[in-house]
Amino acid sequence: MKIESPSVKVKNRGKVFFPVEKITKGDLIDYYEKIADLFLPFLKNRPLSLNRFPDGITAEGFYQKQVPDYFPDWMDTVEIEKKEGDTNTQIVCNNTATLIYLANQGTVSFHPWLSTTHDLQKPDKLVFDLDPPQGNFEIVIKGAKNLRTLLDEKLGLNAFLMTTGSKGLHVACPIKPENKFEYVRDFAKQVANFLAEKDPDTFTVETRKDQRKGRLFIDYLRNAYAQTSIPPYSVRAREGAPVATPLGWDELDKDGLHSQTYTIKNIFRRLSHKDDPWNSFNEKATKLENSIEKLRKVVEDTQ
Repeated sequence: MKIESPSVKVKNRGKVFFPVEKITKGDLIDYYEKIADLFLPFLKNRPLSLNRFPDGITAEGFYQKQVPDYFPDWMDTVEIEKKEGDTNTQIVCNNTATLIYLANQGTVSFHPWLSTTHDLQKPDKLVFDLDPPQGNFEIVIKGAKNLRTLLDEKLGLNAFLMTTGSKGLHVACPIKPENKFEYVRDFAKQVANFLAEKDPDTFTVETRKDQRKGRLFIDYLRNAYAQTSIPPYSVRAREGAPVATPLGWDELDKDGLHSQTYTIKNIFRRLSHKDDPWNSFNEKATKLENSIEKLRKVVEDTQ
């Protein structure tokens, strides 16, 4: 298979990666090659953590951050400073050749940082992770709607919606990379706290699962240095090969919606008759300082 330049040798295409539906390694590689134009902008210039399953998802997989010695030297990498004082070399996927190479290595899911190599300390993306308690997807939908009302209508951010392909939904906002993670995370925590205090029977910021008592945890904790977030169009290591899929906000009212609605088998049918809801994501970044001032006023008005 010749992908741009250089060429990538693909091996064992027939190896079954998702046994229930007989989805093979070749199917996974073909998916990533076909989706590359939509997928790569969400990986560009970001350190990656790779979720690899060389023998398929029923065998033991692993997360890989450090670039192994056998990866080709034409691939982009970045040196990450660690707290201990040494460094960690991580892969950066900026082109289709790298994407296909990584898929050929058994990478099922890609987990990029919320910041880029331009300044790893300053994120350009704000994320809230909404996973259902005991499979209650209705409460996830309610949480997403409440987040949008607050973020979009009251705080002046541009909120985007996505299934995670796993259990729940993500609500994400593009932001100008002007503030360090501590600043961004504190804002995300204030947003989560506000919603939890406004409706304590439905939402919580309690990190301990045994203390949530059926409430939706508004998870803001991904907004931290070296943390990752599943990007749009990444496959997940679950049967059926579900795909993290951007949604329009009107789709929250669609009957039967769940986090694994879209897979590598039906995502292109969806894209053939619906524009990508995240096609303007990177263009809609806003200054977070403006939203922080607005949040203060919203909190004061409710007290």
